[in-house]
Amino acid sequence: MEPYSETNQVDTWNELTLVYRSALKEINTKFEILNDEFQQVHQYNPIEHIKARLKTPESIVKKLKKYGKESTIENMVAYVNDIAGIRVICSFTSDIYRIAEMLSNQSDIKVIEVKDYISNPKPSGYKSYHMIVTIPIFLSDRIVDTMVEIQIRTVAMDFWASLEHKINYKFEGNVPDYIRDELIACASMVSLLDDRMLSLNEEVRKLEAAGKNKEE
Repeated sequence: MEPYSETNQVDTWNELTLVYRSALKEINTKFEILNDEFQQVHQYNPIEHIKARLKTPESIVKKLKKYGKESTIENMVAYVNDIAGIRVICSFTSDIYRIAEMLSNQSDIKVIEVKDYISNPKPSGYKSYHMIVTIPIFLSDRIVDTMVEIQIRTVAMDFWASLEHKINYKFEGNVPDYIRDELIACASMVSLLDDRMLSLNEEVRKLEAAGKNKEE
């Protein structure tokens, strides 16, 4: 992925945090509106909950060092794509793609990159749908196109990813093979659970639709 080019629009740390916090608010509101619309139209909420976070200065500097870059505001904007991050937790796998498509179709959202770790899981078993997008933030004197990383996953995927993160943190990345193998096995179980829960939900909806047709 090429470095992000909008580097001349943010000059100080205060400006950096302002535009990224604003971007989180904007994206969060968009997801809430989509969820509310689904509830009104379909009597169904595809989004269970939303988590937003701003990367800490320490984490940003650590990532720049990993890339061999100096810790400047310009490099932070250009090379760190996940300073602002939103995690959307959905009920079912089908909701993930539906929500991602609806967000992508909004005129002020520009999709920079997509990584589908659901169709193509990581070797560890990690599954999630990742998007890097930009959204315009309207300041008093200019518009700043601001990057946000979005992760969309099911409740089961999120539970697995949370545990994997804690294990990797505890072992500082050197996880014993038998624990790593167990995590991979659990990832398969999570996938099976998501598939069966989706099938069950679709069957229930078919029965509900059939019942309404009989009443009519």
